[in-house]
Amino acid sequence: MTAPDAGRGIWDMEETRTFTGLPRDTFRILHVSTGNVCRSPITERLTRHALANRLGDPLWGGLVVESAGTWGHEGAPMEANAEAVLADFGADASGFTGRELLDEHVIMADLVLTATRDHRAQVISMGHSAGLRTFTLKEFTRLVRAIDPTTLPPLEDGVVDRARALVRAAAALRGWLLAPTAEADEVYDPYGAPLGFFRSVGDEIHQALDPVVTALTGVPARA
Repeated sequence: MTAPDAGRGIWDMEETRTFTGLPRDTFRILHVSTGNVCRSPITERLTRHALANRLGDPLWGGLVVESAGTWGHEGAPMEANAEAVLADFGADASGFTGRELLDEHVIMADLVLTATRDHRAQVISMGHSAGLRTFTLKEFTRLVRAIDPTTLPPLEDGVVDRARALVRAAAALRGWLLAPTAEADEVYDPYGAPLGFFRSVGDEIHQALDPVVTALTGVPARA
């Protein structure tokens, strides 16, 4: 039996793009938590904010950032404390509505970043060759830190090509670079907690996202 191809899940998804008519020159990032009113909205909007900070282009070079929840509150607004956290970072919280995670979200995603290992397992259990492109956020951060950025396509070749190469490289490293503890890959749920706890979760997400967005774009955060 031959070893699995680290890029196969991505290429299977590319075939799906062709079938569905989704443009091939986009790269979709899907953030997943439970209710899609706290962690994943914060992560979605902080990712968008970081991309705008680095690339300036409102379309972020073809990167599309979305979120959903495994028990998503469909149509619900973001939690008020989550909005306050985004305001602390100068990120836009407007126009958000919660979504329940559907097969189509996973099918169209090039990269799925989850809040916890349980969320990751739920996404992978949905099928759609999701295993090689689904990570917890902190897991992906750990793997990205180990990737030599000079091995990735330069930004001049397009952010989409660079992002796809980054996911393939991270998937290839996963079995070799394990978390020091199980809890190291978790972002805990602040739902119902006071604003101070939301802010600590926001800081945690922001710190995890910084190296990821830098690797995706090849551009460090502005001072």
